[in-house]
Amino acid sequence: MEFLDITNETCPMTFVKVKLQLAKMDKGQDLEVILKEGEPLQNVPASCEEQGYQVLSIEAVGDGKHRVIIKK
Repeated sequence: MEFLDITNETCPMTFVKVKLQLAKMDKGQDLEVILKEGEPLQNVPASCEEQGYQVLSIEAVGDGKHRVIIKK
């Protein structure tokens, strides 16, 4: 599983960073993304699904951060 922390990024760079990471990965691999609540939490999972990726889970990890698991 690949890992990406985008808690210091703001939209629209949050999805850009995720998309660039997914592009480097093989089909079937999972990406664990740590992001902040608010716009990133709303936009990244929705944008990933629009692009054909599968969002496997979204969970709060504390301190306003969430872990999103995306399958390429």
